[in-house]
Amino acid sequence: MIAVTSWKKVQGMDWFDTQEEHAELHTIVVVTYGKCVYWINDERIVVSKGDFLYIPSSTAYYSKSIPTVFHEQLIFQFTVYNYVNRTDPGNNLPLLHYKRWEIIHAAVYELCIDRLRTAVKELEDQLAYAHLRCAAALLETIILLNRELDMKPAAVQTTTHIIKMKKYIEQYYKQPISKQLLGDVIDRTPNYAASLFKNHTGQTISEYVHSIRMKTALYLLENSLLSISEIADYVGYRDVSYFQRIFKRLLGASPTEYIQDRPKN
Repeated sequence: MIAVTSWKKVQGMDWFDTQEEHAELHTIVVVTYGKCVYWINDERIVVSKGDFLYIPSSTAYYSKSIPTVFHEQLIFQFTVYNYVNRTDPGNNLPLLHYKRWEIIHAAVYELCIDRLRTAVKELEDQLAYAHLRCAAALLETIILLNRELDMKPAAVQTTTHIIKMKKYIEQYYKQPISKQLLGDVIDRTPNYAASLFKNHTGQTISEYVHSIRMKTALYLLENSLLSISEIADYVGYRDVSYFQRIFKRLLGASPTEYIQDRPKN
């Protein structure tokens, strides 16, 4: 359905970019750190970490970093092809028909950014079929963003519940976290909490906990002198073998490979 024509990962405090009007290219921007500015059709837009920015085809834009503010973003440009049977709601992705830019601050951010970062890493490593993997990750992102757009305007209480559960996990991720606990956090039944979390983040509670733990583990593997067993224990795993299996499944490489890449003092 889509073909990625270009991608780039940009970061820093001294960056700018321009895109002339083009009949075919759509653009998806995801900000992974800090904030930056876009001018689209004479409108000034500030996008921050956690934001997805969709820019439709035939749209020129200018963008730049904010002085003294470090930022990082992934930018994908793509074409849409073989978009058949548009009258069938099951095959329709409304976002691809938008004529105006759209900022989406999505609950599925963590899930999407993990997929997209993996795809970008494979492109950088020039792995076989990396462009297909990237197109698949971007299409999955667009589908999940459309689901969120379909639910607008979201109930304020629902949004509050999601924020409360995510904040609780991010604060206590080292401890066992269950749907019973999160149900108590939002004063709802365990099954309601689990269903709400899955529907709005695209991940189960367990998957989200693992992803938060692995981000910390990856940072420690790359930037500390702790051993693998010490890191596993620190992020909440008593079984080192289980930690290693989860790590490799989510990040595509073993902890040992990251240990080996540590800078030698």
